[in-house]
Amino acid sequence: MSRDVKYIGMDVHKEAIVIAVLNEDGKLVMESIIETKASSILQFMHGLRGELHVTWEEGTWAAWLYDLLKPHVQQVLVCDPRRNALLKEGNKSDKVDARKLADLLRTGMLRPVYHGEHGLRTLRELGRGYQMISKDLNRVMTCVTQIEIG
Repeated sequence: MSRDVKYIGMDVHKEAIVIAVLNEDGKLVMESIIETKASSILQFMHGLRGELHVTWEEGTWAAWLYDLLKPHVQQVLVCDPRRNALLKEGNKSDKVDARKLADLLRTGMLRPVYHGEHGLRTLRELGRGYQMISKDLNRVMTCVTQIEIG
């Protein structure tokens, strides 16, 4: 029995996402444009049948989208556009980019960017915040000391 695998390339923007869905043979089975909203994205994914493999380029929405889709699909691969030279070849448009991403995912030609579990990302953000607050505190204390001395 054949698996029903779908490879989904997403060109993500603030207002909308252009999506291309390919089957195992690389045939385009669906194209769509949906709003960049959790409910719309999940509704689209739930409307697809089979084993879903999804990719998009690293960007502003990558971490949010990763956390949203990871529990609902077989594979999520966020790729680094600077390290995937094949994305730069040929015509450029949102539809073309989404198709290329789906095809490169299908053929195993994408280089992933690490997107770990949400807990690790939160810890990293908290650590960065602590460092920034510590630097700010040192700067304020230095200014206060200089004012008292001066």
